[in-house]
Amino acid sequence: MNSGHFLLLLSAVFFCVATYATLLSPFLPLSGIFILDALANDTHYKYFFILLIPTTAYFVIANWVGWQYYRNS
Repeated sequence: MNSGHFLLLLSAVFFCVATYATLLSPFLPLSGIFILDALANDTHYKYFFILLIPTTAYFVIANWVGWQYYRNS
């Protein structure tokens, strides 16, 4: 398996876990996995961990674009 397939697999797993943690966990019984149960019982911070990924990606991309503008001006 090359790195592209591995990244695609990790993205799909993250999507499934995030969907369960934010959308499905309030309506389903607890799973027995400590982390998923903690996210299911939480009402505030479960969205923080999920939204941390795109926020970090946006910050990295904006920082890189700003650095390119600075270097080429």
